[in-house]
Amino acid sequence: MQMSKNILTNPSKLHNFMRKVFENYGFSEKDALQCADVLILSDLRGIDSHGCARLSGYTRLLEVGRANAKPNIKIIREKFSNFTVDGDGGLGLVTGPFAMKEALKRTGKHGSGWGAVMNSNHFGICAYHTNMALEQGHIGFAMTNASPLASPTFSKDRLLGTNPICVSIPAGKEDPFVLDMATTTVSNGKLQIAERKGLSIPTGWVQSAEGEPSTNPSELKHKGALLPLGGEQSNSGYKGYGLGAWVDIFCGVLSGANFGPWVPPFVPFLEPKKNAPGKGIGHFFGVWDIEGFMALDSFKERMDLWIKTFKNSNAVEGKRVIIPGEQETLAHANRERDGIPIQEKVAKDLEELSKKLSLDLPF
Repeated sequence: MQMSKNILTNPSKLHNFMRKVFENYGFSEKDALQCADVLILSDLRGIDSHGCARLSGYTRLLEVGRANAKPNIKIIREKFSNFTVDGDGGLGLVTGPFAMKEALKRTGKHGSGWGAVMNSNHFGICAYHTNMALEQGHIGFAMTNASPLASPTFSKDRLLGTNPICVSIPAGKEDPFVLDMATTTVSNGKLQIAERKGLSIPTGWVQSAEGEPSTNPSELKHKGALLPLGGEQSNSGYKGYGLGAWVDIFCGVLSGANFGPWVPPFVPFLEPKKNAPGKGIGHFFGVWDIEGFMALDSFKERMDLWIKTFKNSNAVEGKRVIIPGEQETLAHANRERDGIPIQEKVAKDLEELSKKLSLDLPF
């Protein structure tokens, strides 16, 4: 197959391909559809590092027994609006929505719902989960810890993951406010994209194994580390370190999952550390019913005013003020219309899966 640098594919074809891949690995029709839903949203929103690009990574985890295609997900502890879920080694693409649905159910009864998840795996983009609350007119909150790739301020050790945080807030006539961010300067996925394109990266994204600044996107393969949000200490990197630590405590310590250096790696060729203090990767979810604070219609009017005020503020020359989530909403509309671009390396991964499973390619 001759492949150009980027291939455009129809979103529905790509979604169907991913669903069939998961079904071939033993997922139920319902769970396979759920997994494909999470990944396709990432591709549509322009988060290319977390959509179909992750598909082969999930299948490798399944092949080596690090992920469970048929998990018995259950609530193991609860008190009013709070609960903890044991994901039974399932993919976070399944365990995350399970927990978010439970948080939404408790919000209907208590006004909010708070769920911690242990014994899980990578759960895709945070925004998929928070947007489940958005669809019901609620505020949604999600975070997850991840395999240790980042160093705390002044450390050379990799102890924290990219540990993203997301909040989705509804508006009225304006698009919703969706802040979905890593607590490192960048996500590992952006390094992978730069590496595939043969590009160097800005100073402040990573450090070498010796703790020195680096512009090499492959630095993590040489025992280097991501830097916390803000980069070096002089640029307030300690604040990003604090945010990443908060995520690790809520998702790992509070849930019963692993935390810090014990969070299992996403790549299957690296074995999880022995004598780990918990099980799998951890997540944390929250939902707030706005009606507990003020009438929803009034809140949406006020959010519209907030958004318009910030969007219409005086911008520096040649720029415009962007609301969190605005670029992703625009990408979603464009990619639904024009198709999803797939990089050559990712296309080759999908081609290998199609041959292995005897599936038609989505492009």
